[in-house]
Amino acid sequence: MHLPFRWQYRTSYTPLAELRGNQEHLVVGRIIDSQVNRGVRRSWDVRIADDGGTLTIRFFHFSDYQLRRLALGDWMRCFGIVRFSPWGRQMIHPEYRTSTGEAPPPPDEFDAPVYRLTAGLSNNKLTSLIEQVMAQLDEDGWPKIRDNPVLEMNAVDALRQLHRPAKGAADADLLAARNRLVVEELAAHLIKAKDERKRLLDAPSIPLPRGPGFGQRMVEALGFSLTRAQSNALKVILPELEAPHAMLRLLQGDVGSGKTVVAAFAALRAAENGHQAVIMAPTEMLAEQHFSTLLSWFAPLDIGVRLLTGSVTGKPRQAVLEDLRNGTAKVILGTHALFQSDVEFDSLALVIIDEQHRFGVYQRLALKSKGREPHQLIMTATPIPRTLAMTMYAHMDHTVLDELPPGRTPVTTTLLPEARRRELVRRVGATCQRERQAYWVCTRIEESEEDDLQDVHNTAQFLREQLPDVSVEAIHGRMSADEKHDVMRRFRAGEIRVLVATTVIEVGVDVPGASLMIIENPERLGLAQLHQLRGRVGRGHMDSHCVLLHGEDISPSARERLDALAQTNDGFELAEKDLALRGEGEITGVRQSGLAPYRVADLRRDRDLLSPALAVAERMLDDNPEAAKLLERIWVREVSNVTSV
Repeated sequence: MHLPFRWQYRTSYTPLAELRGNQEHLVVGRIIDSQVNRGVRRSWDVRIADDGGTLTIRFFHFSDYQLRRLALGDWMRCFGIVRFSPWGRQMIHPEYRTSTGEAPPPPDEFDAPVYRLTAGLSNNKLTSLIEQVMAQLDEDGWPKIRDNPVLEMNAVDALRQLHRPAKGAADADLLAARNRLVVEELAAHLIKAKDERKRLLDAPSIPLPRGPGFGQRMVEALGFSLTRAQSNALKVILPELEAPHAMLRLLQGDVGSGKTVVAAFAALRAAENGHQAVIMAPTEMLAEQHFSTLLSWFAPLDIGVRLLTGSVTGKPRQAVLEDLRNGTAKVILGTHALFQSDVEFDSLALVIIDEQHRFGVYQRLALKSKGREPHQLIMTATPIPRTLAMTMYAHMDHTVLDELPPGRTPVTTTLLPEARRRELVRRVGATCQRERQAYWVCTRIEESEEDDLQDVHNTAQFLREQLPDVSVEAIHGRMSADEKHDVMRRFRAGEIRVLVATTVIEVGVDVPGASLMIIENPERLGLAQLHQLRGRVGRGHMDSHCVLLHGEDISPSARERLDALAQTNDGFELAEKDLALRGEGEITGVRQSGLAPYRVADLRRDRDLLSPALAVAERMLDDNPEAAKLLERIWVREVSNVTSV
């Protein structure tokens, strides 16, 4: 299943006089010279010639055995990239074979496969190993999938076509072979998702019926009205929690759409039934902010709320752990510290994971396993494209918060080159004079010799020098929790006017007085992360702006990404663009845990194959005993895992 990522054309020789630089060529010629050069770097130069020209074949790594096997007058067939140098045309470390007698004919093949490799493994060696395996493939071991035009080809024939294309095959044949495998792989994942969904419906969980009216009392304590989208989400989520089987729901909402309120009502339902709910956030800063918010909302209800992060240590940590074990703590906020082995719950009924893509698969499973098939509410402010939702989240129910609370203002985004930095500093000063605040985000904490990226410390010092009447502070991930908490407290209170930060402020920081966001070197960040950072402003009633301060020489793809951000504030539109530019693994969070989601399929490229894959999955689930065999193949890796959370 390790398929070629491209194929090399090797059906005819290129005359040496017609070689083009920086292109792959298949050549043949007689060896007219061979010598080892012992200069600054030892090399072995072999010179070959045909009727019209010559070419130097250069090796920097070679053995005495290779030297002995090569003789003047032999034929040498080489395949590699031709490079032009001051010493003439040359190939460096090409694939080669030698022969005596007549000139060898070109290989009897259409294209030669090129594979992704690792250190110590050559393309020739891997090709040889795969050919040995292909010779042993058993067609009877593959499930039979019929009555679908995309799947007319046998899967084993498709593999053979891709690894060793038949002579005379066209691009359309390779595409058909790949599509055959893509549809089968997508169908396998869909079957797995539907099977997981059925398992959840059959597994008993703790029902959480409507309680003594805590929800209405919290509504009165909020001090604001729920949006239509929030109310609609709760009308779906709260009844699901009453069921005797586990809820598994994905709650999507753009930055600032109010997912925390929905999570609070769900957690309240567990607490009023005498059970526990846990909310896991990706950063201590966000966990602390959730903790502070829920404390104020739950204050009239006398519900035990606790915080557990890596910074909670010693006796305070032991006290929290004891409250979790004896059930005194009903709602628990925290980070990765929640799924440590010594964390035990009295009766965990609901798991809420905020920014789920920031956690690895096994981390999410470790938390879920601390309860008896608890209900799960998975939240993300990174909108998931419909293409991904149909496949990787097919086992989940989906709810979307498609409106922002009143008072949120659209953010105007502009691109600015590095040359206009001082002009931007003056703009920051003018913003602060109007009793407003600004973020200045850097991608580095400290200066580095490897590049000229602006760092937090130097940027903060530069701004203090340029704006002596403005309070400027820095915040980054290496600071202690107490230091970060103090800086954020003073920033929220308006004591700090400019906060220079790393992307540690990407998620969840809520400061209504901040109206200007400046992001250094935005070309180094993905669209989703840029959109999250931009969401830190526009939280009050004032006009808000985001400035992308980019380098002078950025790539076309980076420019396309930044232009997309400037053109829309719609997170779902940006998510589709991000999927097209970066790929599904980075968006869904499986890549960070070392698990690539698909072996052959690419959801950016293969969207049109989702419908036939869905048809195959539904038909096999209905009446085909081969469905189980399909799952036993290598398509769905053993993570129960990627689909469990």
